[in-house]
Amino acid sequence: HETIYRFIYAQLARKKDYSWRHYLPRAKSKRGWRGRRGGSSLSLIPLRQPLSQRPQEADDRANPGHWEADLMLFGNRGQALLTLYERHSRLLLAHPLTSKAAQPVADAITQLLAPFPKQWRKSVTFDNGTEFARHFQLHDLGTQTFFCDPRSPWQKGGVENVNGRLRRFLPRQTNLSLLPENLTHQIVQAYNHTPRKCLGFLTPVEILAKSVLHLKCESTFPLSRE
Repeated sequence: HETIYRFIYAQLARKKDYSWRHYLPRAKSKRGWRGRRGGSSLSLIPLRQPLSQRPQEADDRANPGHWEADLMLFGNRGQALLTLYERHSRLLLAHPLTSKAAQPVADAITQLLAPFPKQWRKSVTFDNGTEFARHFQLHDLGTQTFFCDPRSPWQKGGVENVNGRLRRFLPRQTNLSLLPENLTHQIVQAYNHTPRKCLGFLTPVEILAKSVLHLKCESTFPLSRE
């Protein structure tokens, strides 16, 4: 992580016009619910299913394939980082975006999940942001989509915790266009290759590799013993 921290500290030294508070991992200029003109965003999300309808197997993290999604926003207008968190393995996927419009977000999620086996893309849970209004595009992958209750992002607490960790490397005032090439990828890889006590001190990548290899072995036709 030394290279990543060195870059962030250098960036802070150059941007003396910003208050240091903007670089706290979870700093926000405003907190709490401020309401929305025109009513709730729920009416702008077609085919929305509440979290209460999500399969119970997703709750205990025992089965793979249930994801949580969120967007990390930054000070520069239009810059965002899509984060996808798999509840069973704690695997993290991320994709930088230049717009938080619904269609680019849906395309990015589809691109990230499509390479996984069907058993690893059962569902995705979102908050009620309109950037996820095209969620039903994932149904073509056989992936169900569910939404937290209004003003309850804690119901997808896994990805919220991940975003807090990523803020230590990518503060809110970070300009993504100025980052060294592959830096975001390196941060995600460092997260995915960190052993976890809750995983028996395995890494998310090791959990994924074991499960996918097991699935491939089960789907392979047994060789004849004759």
